[in-house]
Amino acid sequence: MATDTDTEVLIVGAGPTGLVLAADLARRGVPALLVERAEGLFPGSRGKGLQPRTQEVLYDLGVLDAIHAAGTEYPTMRVWEGDEPGAEWDMMERAEPTEQVPFANGWLIPQARTQEVLYARLRELGGEVRFGAGLTGLAQDAAGVTATFEDGSTVRARYLVAADGGRSTVRRELGIGMTGETVDPKPMLVADVRITDDAPLPDTHWHVWPKAEEGMVAFCPLPSDTGRVFQLAAQYADESATPDTSPAGVAELLAARTVLREEHVAEVLWASDFRARAAMADRFRDGRVLLAGDAAHIHSPAGGQGLNTSVQDAYNLAWKLAAVLAGAPESLLDTYEEERMPVAAGILGISTRIHRSETPVKRGGELRQLGIGYRESALTGETRTDLAEDALRAGDRAPDGHPGGIRLFDAFRGPHWTLLTVGAVASPGTGLLSLDETAIRTVTVPAYEAYGTGVFLVRPDGYVGWAGDTAEGVEKYLARAGVVGA
Repeated sequence: MATDTDTEVLIVGAGPTGLVLAADLARRGVPALLVERAEGLFPGSRGKGLQPRTQEVLYDLGVLDAIHAAGTEYPTMRVWEGDEPGAEWDMMERAEPTEQVPFANGWLIPQARTQEVLYARLRELGGEVRFGAGLTGLAQDAAGVTATFEDGSTVRARYLVAADGGRSTVRRELGIGMTGETVDPKPMLVADVRITDDAPLPDTHWHVWPKAEEGMVAFCPLPSDTGRVFQLAAQYADESATPDTSPAGVAELLAARTVLREEHVAEVLWASDFRARAAMADRFRDGRVLLAGDAAHIHSPAGGQGLNTSVQDAYNLAWKLAAVLAGAPESLLDTYEEERMPVAAGILGISTRIHRSETPVKRGGELRQLGIGYRESALTGETRTDLAEDALRAGDRAPDGHPGGIRLFDAFRGPHWTLLTVGAVASPGTGLLSLDETAIRTVTVPAYEAYGTGVFLVRPDGYVGWAGDTAEGVEKYLARAGVVGA
């Protein structure tokens, strides 16, 4: 029997959710153990798009340069009818970067590569993944959780986070139900395919056969250092069909529905089949166990929202777990479900609507996830009155910018809160100099259009937690939030 282990946080599942959570906890100095049933990281491209808000998260974690180096902008779509190319269009609405939104468009990068970058960052921060560790059971009490693994070993942790996907073992062990529906009964096949140099499809386009007789096919070029690699997504018109995920089956499908021949398929790197579902866990917390990512919500792949929502679950949860472990009230963890469950529900609706649309949907706007916020959260404090309709409010994403030569995203970057004073503000009448600068960084900038004037307390996850005309009352808010050093 392997040696038992104690840790503060046990994270089950080393996908993007678990890796982000583990890295964020590591930079906060929180001992955490990340375990993964498989013998290595997921090898496929499945969640291949990173939305602007997720890129902001990855900037804060210090990995966005590596992500951008390993990816590319989304290509233009090209519609085919048999062997004849047709219209071209951009599925993603393209926007110009601004000071407030520096990463304006989605970024194409295979999920496997995103995970490699996150894993490298975790190791830089002193973390590691225990591979080949399949969880078989768990028990919790008032002080913590004991998890049991296939090799007979146990891990004792103060908290456990289930990031183990849509078929979550942790969720089943807890008996937490999933409420949802089948988005589309037609089976789907997704695969990563390397094609030969002479294959008659340019890498410059995302090729689509919407009217293929046996079902729609989409073939998207992926950034790769190992030749011409595309992600194949194919739907089966026959609801009773069983997708053939073998290399021969994938090659036959491409030959039957596209301009490619079987000999153009050099290698099938990964393949899987599924039916699109939309479902959400009935709760995101059970005592000392919390659900995140696909363990908490399952999306249709339409709209590219699943991985992005999952990463932001982890980003919302990490700082709260760290704060509670450092002495903040445990009730802070209740705001995780309160904030993230409505977000997941809304995004499930968007993904389902796009999937079921009879006509192509140009994607942008709400899919960028920049408008997501927590104005109704118990953790949000807005003390100003008579605000303009478009004014930045507590609960909103804190925009970037360079007022007074200070880049705000750099000021926010790191595991701290940021007390941002914008413009001329009357004396707050409170001892702000007593704030612990390791926990709360104070920054003063000139008036800036995105904020107007006032005092804004920015949470560690980049949302405005509290806002006021002056700083009067901010220490009371910090005490309520259990911030160390307040």
